[in-house]
Amino acid sequence: MDDAMDDDDIAFEEAPGEGESDDSALEAELREAAAILDPVPAELRLLAVEAYALHDLDAKIAELTFDSLVDAIPVRGAVDVPRMLTFHTGGLTVDVEVTPRGIMGQLLPPQSASIEVLDGPRAGAALTADDMGRFTSEARPTGPFALRLRAGGEVVVTEWMRA
Repeated sequence: MDDAMDDDDIAFEEAPGEGESDDSALEAELREAAAILDPVPAELRLLAVEAYALHDLDAKIAELTFDSLVDAIPVRGAVDVPRMLTFHTGGLTVDVEVTPRGIMGQLLPPQSASIEVLDGPRAGAALTADDMGRFTSEARPTGPFALRLRAGGEVVVTEWMRA
């Protein structure tokens, strides 16, 4: 065997920082190609920007603990049943019923609160929970939605769900 190296076997080492400009040029070319070949739909970009803009850093996230589409036992013969959702965080539970006529819900323990329905790119509907924690909206969300609740100095945001 010959210990001599071919030109193909020679490895070139880059000086520190030398490959960074090549990487950024390659990244720019890849971004341009992706923008041409597979552009992000304008609606999706708008939803992403608004979803980020709507986040509350101090808000508690209410986790989905029950969804009737997944957890409920189907009833034979039942048609057009409402979707029941339960969100929970700390000591607060939010029960929500989504029907073709809108949204109904209740906060447990019962308390008054201001509630905003976050519904895609549109401005959220402002709701008020009464002293018993009940709230309603005649507008049914048409796409992904979440609820932002302000009660007792706390802000709680539910997970995003598809109506």
